[in-house]
Amino acid sequence: MALAAPPDTLRRANLDSLLQSQCGGYAQVRIQQILFVGNEVTKERVLRAELDIHEGDTLLTPDVVKRLERNRRRLFNLQLFNQVNLQLTCRDGELIVLYSVQERWYTFPVPIFSLADRNFRSWLARPDRWRRIDYGVHVSRANFRGRNEQLYGNLQLGFNRKYELFYIRPMLGRHRLGLSAGASLYQARAVDYTTRGDVLQAFRADNNFPIQRWYLTGGLRWRRTVQRLTTLEAYYYQERITDSVRLSNPEYFLGATRRAYVDVVLTRTLNQRNTFAYPLTGSFLQASLSQRVFLSSPSPPITTALLTYARYFSLGHGFYYGAGAEGRLRLSRRLAYADSRALGYRQALVRGYDAYVVDGRHYGVLRQGLSLRVFDAGRLNIPVLNDPRLDRIPLVLYANVFTDAGFVAERSVPVSNRLPNELLVSAGIGLHLVTYYDRVFTLEYTRTIHGFGGLFARTEFPF
Repeated sequence: MALAAPPDTLRRANLDSLLQSQCGGYAQVRIQQILFVGNEVTKERVLRAELDIHEGDTLLTPDVVKRLERNRRRLFNLQLFNQVNLQLTCRDGELIVLYSVQERWYTFPVPIFSLADRNFRSWLARPDRWRRIDYGVHVSRANFRGRNEQLYGNLQLGFNRKYELFYIRPMLGRHRLGLSAGASLYQARAVDYTTRGDVLQAFRADNNFPIQRWYLTGGLRWRRTVQRLTTLEAYYYQERITDSVRLSNPEYFLGATRRAYVDVVLTRTLNQRNTFAYPLTGSFLQASLSQRVFLSSPSPPITTALLTYARYFSLGHGFYYGAGAEGRLRLSRRLAYADSRALGYRQALVRGYDAYVVDGRHYGVLRQGLSLRVFDAGRLNIPVLNDPRLDRIPLVLYANVFTDAGFVAERSVPVSNRLPNELLVSAGIGLHLVTYYDRVFTLEYTRTIHGFGGLFARTEFPF
């Protein structure tokens, strides 16, 4: 039995029929008025800034619904609303457009209870695993002052300590120029000081912090819409390790115990996915170029280029296909161990190699997956707090098959590490659950060409 058409398809068909019945005799229509309802917190100018239509614009009748639906998706991808609906009325060639939104709950104090390792598999392998737990609170305020500003901070204690505060303002007044600022202090009782057998080796100190890091950041943001963003950010870092770490691995900071440096990062993002949380159609492109200059360290400058691209297709009957690639070039005469992280860290991963890391200068990753929507409950009404922002829970389940491949290039590799300069390939099956406030939970079984793998749970979209 064929699955029902997705909501977007039904919505466009209904609007097309309505438009034809009301203004089908007109070759083009004029937008008389654009209205918004439901935005009790969000300023209307924030919504209008995302649209590429305005009062007085003239549109060809066959293009109207497609154009209005594209703008509806832009509003939804602000990630400020649980839902965005579109209604239209046409009389005598004059069009009234109504976008109705349901705002989210914007303030979230979230308890921190996390493992002080890259993933559960790595944490489970630690003999002191029950001491390697972080706790605290993460507080975020989205849509601060109704201007789509973001304010968030972390107070984390336990094995690793982290104190952070960040602020992002997308637009200054009516201008599309925005800014960002932040500060962070990190202290850890253990540091992964080297890699042996493609596994991180930890140095632990009970009475002090073998590594401490703090940084300040500030930047400018040029944002045409939620889909197009250019950022120029600067970071000032100070990092310190103990003498014991330096003696254990002199290459960690190239013989130093302290270093200060500045990172300048230029990033361009073109995000044309239908939804940002779990995309099914569209494309994503992000390119960044960064320059690191050391102020007090024997390390030479580092230039890094990073490119990410993904494309998503609807195949019909509930099937969707996605493919993506990510590549990095890192140029420097010499790299410290701390700057040679490639695959297996929090940045990039070939699924199935979760228990391992691959160090090196350059890397490339290819991913592809085929998904089938097997269950869509729409929005379940579960009146817990008697608040529509929290009580209506979306629930969609996808079955997925996938393959990943990756490669790390490095000229000098320790004898004990076998994964650099080798092709990494994996394949697997999984279940992806898309639910509350853009949350994605995945459960995947993966095998690799190196003969290992297993069952892995994650809390993010794979690519």
